[in-house]
Amino acid sequence: MDVVLLERIEKLGQMGDVVSVRPGHARNFLIPQGKALRASKDNVAQFEAERAEREARNAERRSDAEKAGENLAGAHVILIRQASDNLQLYGSVKAHDIADGLIAQGFEIDRRGVVLPAPIKTLGLHEVHARLHPEVVVTVIANVARTEDEALIQKETGHAVGRAPDEEEEEVAAPAIEELVEEDVVDQVAEEVAETEAEIEEMEEVETDASEETEDDENKSA
Repeated sequence: MDVVLLERIEKLGQMGDVVSVRPGHARNFLIPQGKALRASKDNVAQFEAERAEREARNAERRSDAEKAGENLAGAHVILIRQASDNLQLYGSVKAHDIADGLIAQGFEIDRRGVVLPAPIKTLGLHEVHARLHPEVVVTVIANVARTEDEALIQKETGHAVGRAPDEEEEEVAAPAIEELVEEDVVDQVAEEVAETEAEIEEMEEVETDASEETEDDENKSA
């Protein structure tokens, strides 16, 4: 089904674009939510007549959302949950939990604006997108912990309490270890070379002394 978009829709298009979508998506979501109109000749003509007014209203709403986003971006939402020793939650954290936490802190946000592809099922710090406008998305942090104290530690350290070093940390540590090993090998080789050179010099001195003694003996015989 072809529809004309009344606002920017991610992965579909900008306001005023005529796009093809699944009929069910159009009838059950886009049209009822006021995000699009069926792209009939009359509807397209109506949109064009109202385009300037719609764009002006959209710009005003976007400006308000950007101002709100400056305060909201990076906000921490602490969510206390029970979890096992391997950091797995007994349950999960859903989008509405995060939205409620933001609202409790005084932020004005539509609960449907919190975008969470899948429920959170582990302790730690999780980046979550909050959509304040079709064109304004900010990132907030869901700080999932067993206690308030652990949440504070996680916020300060940047990772879950009790978490084992991740692969990135191990990869960073590995080159350092290799460098140490390489340095040890180089030092050992340098020492061996120095010892060898010293032995050669000592042997050359012995040979020189022996040669000089031989010459002295020959001179005396003569």
